[in-house]
Amino acid sequence: MYKARYFKADGKKGKARPLPDTLFDGVVNESVMHQVVKAYLANQRQGTAAAKTRSEVSGGNSKPWRQKGTGRARQGSIRAVQWEGGGIAFPPIPHSWRQRVPKKVKSLARRSALNDRAESDRVVLADLPEMERPKTRDLRGFLGTLDVPGKVLVLTDGKNENVYLSARNLPDVSVLRFGDESVYDVLWAHTVVIERSALEKLGQAPEGEEDGDA
Repeated sequence: MYKARYFKADGKKGKARPLPDTLFDGVVNESVMHQVVKAYLANQRQGTAAAKTRSEVSGGNSKPWRQKGTGRARQGSIRAVQWEGGGIAFPPIPHSWRQRVPKKVKSLARRSALNDRAESDRVVLADLPEMERPKTRDLRGFLGTLDVPGKVLVLTDGKNENVYLSARNLPDVSVLRFGDESVYDVLWAHTVVIERSALEKLGQAPEGEEDGDA
């Protein structure tokens, strides 16, 4: 069973909490993670690149000069690919790059990514501070007390607009609702900070001991 460091809303460290076996089962399938991340990146492509072939470029309906007797190479159209202003040979054509991934494969890849971070002690449980309004400085200060270097993914219990807006000016911090994160999001982050209530509300994490016993 994996354990994760736990921090209270004021930044004080509590007792390490066990992570739920239903999600953190120790399985790390690298090939599945690679498949899902590759599909995720492919699905970000718009596929709108396009260029015209020689048949789509206007003009060039007649030969630029006669076939023989000029001493020059024969040419059929000024819109051929070797001419400036001509068409493109094998141009890009708009199409979809979308790849479909089965739900069970996505689920396995997500668990694998979280397990990979948990193995390296890069999963942190925390009670996020109550924020009356968005304040980047407050969120930066809270994350500073957690001592989480590098890129940080914060997974909140449901929608937390103030935390989300507070992180928009932090290039190395991403805030998502727990369960909405992709495999790419988890692997992008050096450390994953999960709001404790997000696990407990789903019945996935056991109730921890009170911090007074820490």
